[in-house]
Formats: sequence, C-alpha cells, structure tokens
Amino acid sequence: MMKKEESNDKKNLTIDTPKDEFVNNATSAEIEERIEALPEQEEFWRPPTRFGSVPVEKEPLGWDRRRGFRKLFPAISLPFQIVERVKFGHSDLEPNRLFWGDNLHVMRQLPSESIDLIYIDPPFFSGRNYNVIFGDKNELRSFSDIWEGGMPGYLIWLNARLYEMKRLLKKTGSIYVHCDWHASHYIKVEMDKIFGNNCFQNELVWHYETGGASKQRFSRKHDVIFWYTRSASAWVFNGDEIKVPRTEKAMQRAQNPIGARISANDTFKNPNDVLIIQQMNPMARERIGYPTQKPEDLLEIIIKASSNEGDIVADFFTGGGTTASVAQRLGRRWIACDQSRVAVAITADRIARLVEEKIGNLFPVPDFTVEHWGVYEARRMEKMPEKEFQAFILKAFGAVIESNEKGIHGYKGAIPIWIGSPDQKKAVTSQDVQDFANAIRKGLRYQQDNLRDGIMLAWAFRPDAVEAAERLRRLELTDLNFIRLDMVRIDSPPFRQHITKLSTDHADYENFLTFVQSPKVEVGMRRISHKVYKFDASETIVMNPGAKIINVQWDFDYQDRFSSSANYAFAKTDKKEPMSSVQYEFPEEGKITVACKVQDDMGGEGIWTGEVEVK
Repeated sequence: MMKKEESNDKKNLTIDTPKDEFVNNATSAEIEERIEALPEQEEFWRPPTRFGSVPVEKEPLGWDRRRGFRKLFPAISLPFQIVERVKFGHSDLEPNRLFWGDNLHVMRQLPSESIDLIYIDPPFFSGRNYNVIFGDKNELRSFSDIWEGGMPGYLIWLNARLYEMKRLLKKTGSIYVHCDWHASHYIKVEMDKIFGNNCFQNELVWHYETGGASKQRFSRKHDVIFWYTRSASAWVFNGDEIKVPRTEKAMQRAQNPIGARISANDTFKNPNDVLIIQQMNPMARERIGYPTQKPEDLLEIIIKASSNEGDIVADFFTGGGTTASVAQRLGRRWIACDQSRVAVAITADRIARLVEEKIGNLFPVPDFTVEHWGVYEARRMEKMPEKEFQAFILKAFGAVIESNEKGIHGYKGAIPIWIGSPDQKKAVTSQDVQDFANAIRKGLRYQQDNLRDGIMLAWAFRPDAVEAAERLRRLELTDLNFIRLDMVRIDSPPFRQHITKLSTDHADYENFLTFVQSPKVEVGMRRISHKVYKFDASETIVMNPGAKIINVQWDFDYQDRFSSSANYAFAKTDKKEPMSSVQYEFPEEGKITVACKVQDDMGGEGIWTGEVEVK
C-alpha cells in the first residue's frame, strides 16, 4: 500500500473490493445512509488570531449543513433503461457501463466506494459556445443553467458532482479534474474543501505547442489537471509504468563517482508534473471531429499511473469516449456517462471499433451496456418482459413492487397500482378495470383500512375502460362497494408529477422522465462507378415532435454489431450539418451489409441495415 512518505516507485496496490463486485444499482435509501461529512480541516482554514474575527468560508459553495447538496439538487431515483448490450463473446463477464443522462443523478444511484479512478474533463468556464459540441437539447439546457449564476453558479454545479465522485471512490482511489485558466484556481479551493487539502497530490500541467497564440500577452499553451486521492495515507501510483528517460546531462553527472545522486544504471525516472503532449493532428485516426477532444497519450499516462489492470475507471463527462477507449485498451473496466445522446453513440461506436480492430482475441473482453436515465426509448420498452416492464414503470412512478397480492402490481404509499402491457398498441379494456377493482376489494388494505383508491398506469385506455371506471366511481353515491380509479397514461404529465413538482426551483427537473421515439431511418443507394456507391439518408422521418437530426453514422461493413467506418462517426458537411448523404468506395466486390444510425436532438436513435451487391 502506497504511503504518502514512501517511494513513488512502489506499485501494484492490493484492492480490497473483489473484481466481480462491479457497480450495481443501489437504492436511494442506501445512498442516503452513506453520505459522509466534509473532511475535518479546521486548522487549515482558521485565520491567524492577530487578524481578529475574520469570516472564513470552510465549506464548499452550495453546501447545506443538514442536507448537503441535496437542498439545491434534490435526489431523484429513476430506473436505468438498458437499450443495448454490445457483445464481444464473453457474456459471462460483468459488462462495462455507458450511461446517457444527467451525471449527478446517475452517480447518486451507483454504490459508494466502487470506483478506482475517476478522470473528468468538465465544460470549462469559458463562456464560449465550443462547450456545446453535439447540439442535443439536453446539452443546450444544461450548459445554459451552468452559466446562469456566473462563477458561483458554475462552482456549485461542479461541487455537487465532485462530492458524489468522492463518495464513489474506493479508499485507495484517485480523481483527476481537467480544467484551464478560467476557473482552475477556484476549483482548487473547492476541491480542498471537498476532498481535504491533505489529499491533494499534484497540479499537473498539460503543455502543448499548438493553439493559444497571442500578440497581446504570453501565449496560453497549457491546461491544468488536479490530482486528489480519496485517502491522505494510501493510494495507487504505478511510477514504473510511466517512467521517462533521464536527460543526457543527468546521466553524464551519474558517471561522476563524486557527488553522484543517481545510479549510472538508473536511466529512467518518474515524469515531471509538466506533461508535454501535443494536441492531436487534424488527420489523426483517433480524432472524432469535435474541438475539445483530448489525446489518448494524455489519458494513458493518468490511467497507467493511478490504476491497475482490472480496476474500474470512470469518466462522467465522456464526450467522444477517450477515457473509456484507453481504459479498454489497457485492460481496465470502465464506466462512462454523458448528457448528450450523440456523445454516447460516438463512445459506443468507438469502443466497438477498438475491440474489432486492435484488441480482438488478445484477452477476454467484457460486453458493455448502453443505459438511459431520465429519457427513455418507448419503442425498446415494448420488448421488455412483462415483469421487467412493471418494475421499470413502478420505479419511474415513484412506487414499489407488490408481489403478494394477485392483480396488484405495486403501491404508491397506500394506493395500489396496476400496470398495463408493454405493447403500446394494447390499450386497457373494461375487463382490466373490473379485474383490478376486484383485486382492490380483496386486498388487505381494503379489508382493514377501507382504502378504496387505485391507479392504473398504461400507454392507452380504450373508451370502454374509461366508462367502466366512471361507473365504479358513480357507485360512491349509492353503493358502499364503490372503487375510485385514476387512469394515468405513462407518457402524460400526471405520470411525471412527482418529478415536475421539483421544477419550480430546478429548471432541469421538468425535463426528466420523458419518453422519446426512434427516427424511422430510410436510406436510398445507387452505384456511381466501379465499387463506388452513394447512400442517402435524408428521407429519414423524425418521430419526436419538433426534433431534428443532429448526427448520422455509417458502417460500410456491418456484421451484427455497429461500428462506424473511419471518419463516419461524427461526420459534418461544410455547413456543419450531419452528413446524411455520403459516397463510399468499397475495398472489394461481393455482398456487403451496410448500416446507418441516426440520432435526433431529443435523444431518439434509429438504425437501418441493407445489403449491397458491390460490383
């Protein structure tokens, strides 16, 4: 175990948590019980006596002593929807996880002390539009909220997330926070309050030559990365994995037997805290196509230094998936999250392509799941098994499962709940209404407490079902056998009422718990010349009202698992529009399956596949 006073060359720290205990869902109650106090560092923040009574802010911005950050950002427990499991032939291994959703709420539903290393590259406090990369409506709303309160608002937004990341780190874990000159000094102060100043290890400087030129001041050619550990006494640091050659001058001094401080055979050393790594060449194969992408070489140093093979690495601002991609290549497990549906699609595509092209059968590769939180694909929900669908809807509605009473699926408080079919075409019938009413009458709460209310949740209700419910309600005036049933459509505002009531003070919350439809992807194709074909997806129909297509991906060798062809994951026209019409030259003749994925700005995603006889 690496002690802070021991040599930096020590490595291979033993991790207490078993490798098979990967991140599983945790209830909000379990998370609440694990909330920890801020670190004790009174002496660090105490002003000198001679200054008298000087107010010193010892707690991070946004912190409430009774409720923590939950006063400003109330907790919401919603289910994760697994929309895809990308398979690599080792389904017996626990899958890696890729989330689309607000990272604060995603993190709150993950268990404490479950992650070895976190790297984040959050939006910089630059006030510039380059923070909005993909154009999703969720992304646009979030960034407008971040800038609304100026620097304090930005720090409160970030602090709430840093606090959850601290909770998620194992006792020997590390976090790296990537920022620039706009807010780095403010972020350092806040991180001292959240993690403890004694858990600060390094301020890394990433120096690069390109960009940032100026004629009015010194050219800005670096970013800052703060490294904090969960503990002040033990952490992972694999110095041997990232050693760099000593300078020729240093080795010449080593040859001098008088006063030499290093061995003549010790030709390598730990790198300095200034990392000289160039930004990516515009033609680099790893480039996805957006301006804030970080080079893999930078992430490789961080991941090698502060994690071991099999450890869990997380990035909750995943962007184009560089962290997950490098973690995958280095044999680490990973969790990634982003609020942009396009970012998640690009990350999924990048990982699939990496495994196919570089990793292959070198070692067993876990599958990974793509999971949604807060915005759900209605079409995929139709494919859920009935019991799974019922559990999903109950959690989304803020209810709990009830398995002991026939005909009653759950309870919200004391009110029994009934769930309709996953199939959107199967509307509730009058017989369903009567059966549920009878189940309520037979229930213990009806017999003991005379509770006569019930709620039916479904995609749709037939007119005869509505009339049957009205008949039951009218009995209240003449018959003690009456039952009051509320009928709530799953995609209606009343279904979301327990969430939207929080939106008065929290603008983001009114957008949680929504259902989206997948675009209907239509692709036309025609032969241009020898092995050259043109494909056009411009006739794709967007099913979400008011939505527009913001990204089109192409896979010209589809084999049951989508992985876009090079330069076709986030391709844009000269007018910065998604490349819906493309021309492609196939390397060889024969029958080839082509696939096209389309994402809209509300989170809908659709896929088309077709076979081409390449001539």
